Order: sequence, then structure tokens, then C-alpha cells
Amino acid sequence: MALTEADVKKQIKHMMGFIEQEAGEKVEEIDAKAEEEFNIEKGRLVQTQRVMIMQFYEKKEKQIEQHKKIQMSNLTNQARLKVLTARDNMITDLLNEARQRLAEIAKDPASYSALLEGLVLQGFYQLLEPKVTVRCRQQDVEMVQVRSRFNKNIHIYKEALKSNVVVKIDQERFLPSEICGGIEVYNDNRKIKVSNTLENRLELMAQQMMPEIRVDLFGANPNRRFTD
Repeated sequence: MALTEADVKKQIKHMMGFIEQEAGEKVEEIDAKAEEEFNIEKGRLVQTQRVMIMQFYEKKEKQIEQHKKIQMSNLTNQARLKVLTARDNMITDLLNEARQRLAEIAKDPASYSALLEGLVLQGFYQLLEPKVTVRCRQQDVEMVQVRSRFNKNIHIYKEALKSNVVVKIDQERFLPSEICGGIEVYNDNRKIKVSNTLENRLELMAQQMMPEIRVDLFGANPNRRFTD
């Protein structure tokens, strides 16, 4: 039985509807798959960026922490240097005050003459030479050349070392008058010198006693492991 034109149109319409439905379903499937892939890619990108941002701020945090440590170290070192400088200035002021007080020693003739006697004898022991020259300030010449003191020192030296010593006082070149006092002792050719000026004795004493001075002024160093 031949199909009428109406039947053909109806079948064509039915086929077109089927094709459109199938195409719609395919489009929906493609859209769904695209949406899924989009969401997966979006999630991957978001996670990647989140990790990158976390790494960036973690790096920044470490840099800031490192910078803080450096700053703290610098500030600590600066503070330590200021403390050390202040301590050194205090010790310098203390030694300067001690030097100023040295001048008072020479104002007491009895004490100063006894001190000169000891300094001269010590110079003999340090040189251990048969001939020595003693140099002093010009204003101290009379006090140094008192015969009784020289004879006493020579006698003590002879008794101690069983050796003689010939002593001469330098009458041509004197120690600077501005020093606080004391003497210098030379061997015969003046190539060896023992400096027993009051300033020199103070300097030697300060060097030897500096650890004790620091402890007395500032207390024991808590960071020092050994005290001997």
C-alpha cells in the first residue's frame, strides 16, 4: 500500500523529532562532560594557585623571620658594643683619675724618696748589669743621688746577687718634668732600658689587674666558662 503524502510528512516529522531529541541528549551529554571537565580543571587551577599562594606567603614569612633575627642580632650587637664602649670609657676615666692622683705622691718627700729607692733597686734587679745609669726628673736629682740610699741599694744588690754594680746618675738628660715621677735605668751602652716611671708602673699594674678591675666594677662575666 502506497504511503500518502501526509503519511510521508508524518514519518519525516517523526524522524526529525527523533533526531532532534537524540541531538539534544547528545548536546546535554557534551555540556555535562564539558561542565565536569571545566570543574575538574577549575579545581586543579584553584588548588595549584592555592599551593603557590601558600608557598609564596610561607617564603615571605621565612624572609620576615630571618630579617627579624638579623635585626635582633644587629641590635643585640649594637647594644653589646655600647655597653663595652661605656665600660672601656669608665675604665679609661678610672685610669686617668689614678694618673692624676699619682702627682700627689711626689708631694710627700718621705714617701716619695722611699718609693724612688725601691724603684732604683728594682731597676738593678731587672737589668743585672755591672754598670747602670739612672735617669730621673731634674727636680728629683737631689733626692735620687742621696749617697746613703745609693749605698744601701748597692749593698742590698751585692748581698742578693754576690755581684757589684756601679751606678751613675744622668746629669745631662732628664725625664720630662710633666710626668708624675719615677726613674729609668739603663745599661752601660744605653741599649737596654728599664722604665720605672710612675705612669709606667700604673700601666703595668692596670694590665695585670684588669680582670680583677672589671669584676670589681661590673661583676663576673656570666658567659665566661673558666675563671683561672
